[in-house]
Amino acid sequence: MKKTYSIEVDCANCANKMELAARNVNGVADASISFMTLKMNVEFEDGADEKATMKQVLKACRKIEDDCEIYF
Repeated sequence: MKKTYSIEVDCANCANKMELAARNVNGVADASISFMTLKMNVEFEDGADEKATMKQVLKACRKIEDDCEIYF
């Protein structure tokens, strides 16, 4: 399952780091962030709980930029 989320991120470099962090979260098969459109595309692994996984993605992203926000 693939979903697109709005995201608030301050710089392109942080977006790249957050993309890598999101990919390392259990339940995420792939993730990409477009700094220009402020969108995050996430492909979930089969059977992953979307909301629980996104909470972990947000937690991982906030380690890079503590004021980032993902709207899910």
